Amino acid sequence: MTREQLIQQIRRKKSFLCVGLDTDLNKIPKHLLETEDPIFEFNKAIIDATKDYTVAYKPNIAFYECYGPKGWESLRKTLEYIPKDIFTIADAKRGDIGNTSTYYAKTFFEYLDCDSVTVAPYMGSDSVTPFLEFKDKWVILLALTSNAGALDFQMTKDASGTELFKTVLQRSATWGTPENLMYVVGATRAEDIAEVRKVVPDHFFLVPGVGAQGGSLEDVCNYGWNRDCGLLVNSSRGIIYASQETDFAEKAGLEAKKLQLEMAEILKQKNFL
Repeated sequence: MTREQLIQQIRRKKSFLCVGLDTDLNKIPKHLLETEDPIFEFNKAIIDATKDYTVAYKPNIAFYECYGPKGWESLRKTLEYIPKDIFTIADAKRGDIGNTSTYYAKTFFEYLDCDSVTVAPYMGSDSVTPFLEFKDKWVILLALTSNAGALDFQMTKDASGTELFKTVLQRSATWGTPENLMYVVGATRAEDIAEVRKVVPDHFFLVPGVGAQGGSLEDVCNYGWNRDCGLLVNSSRGIIYASQETDFAEKAGLEAKKLQLEMAEILKQKNFL
C-alpha cells in the first residue's frame, strides 16, 4: 500500500484507527475453543465487526508463532481475510544481519503479503535496509516505546546530550523516506511525541498505548499530528476483549466505532476532511 492510498483510507473512513489482533487463547470466549481454529474464528468475527471503523490491523506475531505451524496457518488465514484496502502490520519486531533480514522480509512481504513489519534498529542500517527494498511495503521502526523498560536505553544521552531515541530517528530517516518508513512512538508519554515529531516531521507514527494502557488520544493528536494526519493509533485489548461472552464481536465493534467517532471529530477540527 502506498502512502497516498493510506491517506485516502483515513479520509474515506474518517479514522486513523489500528486494531491490534493480539489473540490470546486464554482470553477469547470459551465457546470458540470448540472450533477447529479458535484463533481464526475469533479474528474473523473481530474483523467483521470492526472493518468499517479501522484503516489498519496489527497481528502480534508472537501470539501465533507460539503454536507452531498451526499458529502460522491461523495468521495466514487471518491476513487473507482482512479486506485488501486495509493496511496490515506484522508486529514482529525483527532485526538481524543483512541476509537474515532479507529472509525475514520475504516472510512477511512475500509469503504473508503484509503491507508492513515492525523492525528493531539496534543492529543498525544493514539490519533495516533489506526491508526497505520491497515496493509499496513499509518498515515501522521502533523509536520511542511505551513500556517501562524503554527508559533503560532509549532516554540515555551521549556526550553531546542527545537522547538515544533521537539519534535513532536522525540516522534511520536517511535509510528510507516518508513513503516507506514509519516509527513506533508510544502514547503513554505524550509530550515525548512532540520531540519525535520535531526530528521526523513528515513520517507516519504507529502509536500504541491508547486505551487499556492509559494513553490519551487527544494528547497523541496534539503532539503528533502532521499535515497528512501522520498517525495510526492502535488499540488492542480495549477493543478485542471488550467482552468475553458470545457478544464479544458486537462489543468490539462498539468500542471501535466509539474511537472512530472521536477520530472523525479530530479530523474535522484539524480541517483534514
